[in-house]
Amino acid sequence: MRQARALPLSRRGLLTAGGAIGLGALLTACGDDKGSGSGSDDGGGSWSFTDDRKKKISLDGRPQHIVAYIGAAAALYDFGVEKQITGVFGPTTLKNGKPDVQAGDFPVDQATSLGNTWGQFNVEKYASLNPDLLITNMYDPGALFYLPDDSKEKILQLAPSLAIKTGRISMLEPIKRYAELAEALGADPKAKKVTAAKARFEKAAETLRKTVKSHKIKVMACSASADLFYVSDPKINTDLIYFSELGVDFVVPDNTDKGGYFESLSWENADKYDADVLFLDNRTATLQPKDLTAKPTWSKLPAVKADQITPWSSEPRFSYAGAAPLVESLTKAIQDAKKVS
Repeated sequence: MRQARALPLSRRGLLTAGGAIGLGALLTACGDDKGSGSGSDDGGGSWSFTDDRKKKISLDGRPQHIVAYIGAAAALYDFGVEKQITGVFGPTTLKNGKPDVQAGDFPVDQATSLGNTWGQFNVEKYASLNPDLLITNMYDPGALFYLPDDSKEKILQLAPSLAIKTGRISMLEPIKRYAELAEALGADPKAKKVTAAKARFEKAAETLRKTVKSHKIKVMACSASADLFYVSDPKINTDLIYFSELGVDFVVPDNTDKGGYFESLSWENADKYDADVLFLDNRTATLQPKDLTAKPTWSKLPAVKADQITPWSSEPRFSYAGAAPLVESLTKAIQDAKKVS
């Protein structure tokens, strides 16, 4: 699911941001079709990268002042880009100042926040950072995630933009693309923390593959707001596509909203689909089990009665370090669940 606006959830609010339709992009760096950037760590030498709009970004040197959507920043940080990201936008910190779940391990106090919620993007502050490059996700074809429509034109005049496709493809694809981008930005793909994270991810994936063969459990990926209950389509969301490839049996909604990421149901109809486990969106803007006890239909769901609810990071961090815990968490939920639907 992806999107984001006044946030109750339309991909920019849910995890159902439309994805692009097959824009497989080639990465290039100074003519290298493998996609590794060129230029020294101090920015010397030319640098280029072709993003998932098939747009080639060419700079005089490796970018040293990057502003990124927080999810992109977190993924790049996991792959070893630790110093060049000087600004971020999107859900970065909570009201108490602690990192938002979408910030992952990114050190939020080391970058300037340009806006923490949808629609917020301080253009003046962005300009003051002298950005070399802006990086964000792309859930819908050509749409730069979390850039406000009313200021997008001004934002894009200040620095080149780079988009990584994160919708309607398996989660492995954006993970690989962020790994390529990180390497182009100077990160070491063979660093211990990167290789260890990949090994953990691959082990977790194989464990999930084996688990679903012996545990016949129906899972429903969903998200909750005050007025609506959203059932996500496992054929559209990148992580759900990947989990399905591993064999997870998801509920497939039969009447998705425009964009195809989810079906929105009134709370009176929240029991439309049966499931043994609820994979519940855990983003800050969504409602959690403690917020839903007053909803009669919620309390009557078999999975709720059985306390078989597990958090869903519906906007995953596209790195091995970010994805491995998600796979492990879903595996445990399926292992511990019993048939109730």
